[in-house]
Amino acid sequence: MKHLFEKTKINQVELKNRFVRSATWEGLANPDGSCGEELTDLVVNLAKGGLGLIINSAAYVNPAGQSGIRQLGIHHDHLIDSYKKMVEKVHEEGSKFFLQIAHAGGRSNIQSKDALPVGPSSLKIAGYICKEITISEIEQTIEDFTNAAIRAEKAGFDGIQLHGAHATLLSQFLSPYFNKRKDKYGGYIENRARIILEILQAIKAVLGRKFTVTIKLNSDDYIEGGFIPSEMLQVSALLERGGIDAIEISGGMTLSISKYTSSRISKDHISGDDVYYFNAAKLYKKKISVPLILVGGIRSLEVARELVEKVEVDYISLCRPLIREPNLIKRWQSGNIKRATCISCNKCYIPARAGEGIYCVLDKY
Repeated sequence: MKHLFEKTKINQVELKNRFVRSATWEGLANPDGSCGEELTDLVVNLAKGGLGLIINSAAYVNPAGQSGIRQLGIHHDHLIDSYKKMVEKVHEEGSKFFLQIAHAGGRSNIQSKDALPVGPSSLKIAGYICKEITISEIEQTIEDFTNAAIRAEKAGFDGIQLHGAHATLLSQFLSPYFNKRKDKYGGYIENRARIILEILQAIKAVLGRKFTVTIKLNSDDYIEGGFIPSEMLQVSALLERGGIDAIEISGGMTLSISKYTSSRISKDHISGDDVYYFNAAKLYKKKISVPLILVGGIRSLEVARELVEKVEVDYISLCRPLIREPNLIKRWQSGNIKRATCISCNKCYIPARAGEGIYCVLDKY
């Protein structure tokens, strides 16, 4: 039987427990996308809190794919050195460290009269506008992701996570709502997943099979005509054959057309509504052997234990609870198993959007 506090491996990366910090936009990068002391301090505190694995926030692989203010970048070699100190300090605390790499696609914050964001197809909705990406631009994007992974490896990260959820570019390609293409990157799910598989193959070809590559996928877009759980299983099977090392499932998007965002208010016990992607996780474990990282609505040690021991989820991923309590895992392991004190109010995003960085403001309201 699996246990929460046992050692495991994702590919060659040995983790001291099954707890993961899900990639979380901190809003603390320097203007050029580099890592500074504020972000280093935040992440080191998370490592001191006992996490087996920390996944750092989405770093854009191309400036045209930046989605927000003070977002990390990994688009140029000059950024490598800015990460090295942070990575070393995390390792000193005994946690392993992945960098999430991303392109925002139609959610890019490009501010230019002469340029539009690119997406799989031309589309204009509230909060999302883009032109169709060309084949040559797709090829460049694959190269951008590959180069970003190389930079992450040079900076000392133990692996990377491709961001394929929450209406980022890779998520947009997977979703029939956003992807109306008629070429080899559109239509059947195998075609919509092609760009991701080509990125995976390119990274593994350069860095080798021992370099750990994971992905975050939506289990459901929660929009009519969007990506659904059965397609998530198909994509996961394609990725399994392609050599992916772990899959984190999430869902929703921060667009008005989506029924749910990835950040909802949750309750205390296991159900399809409270552990957001509980049913998707059960389906996944029946079909896919790649390690599953589950995020969303997990707030207690009891629920985490049931997910690992009964559903056989491989890793428990947390986001907002660790904003309020970076030492949560150490607290649970020490015997204080009171549920996380985060109430999922989302007010932590207010200072981040104002350029101050993310932090829990609960006591201020």
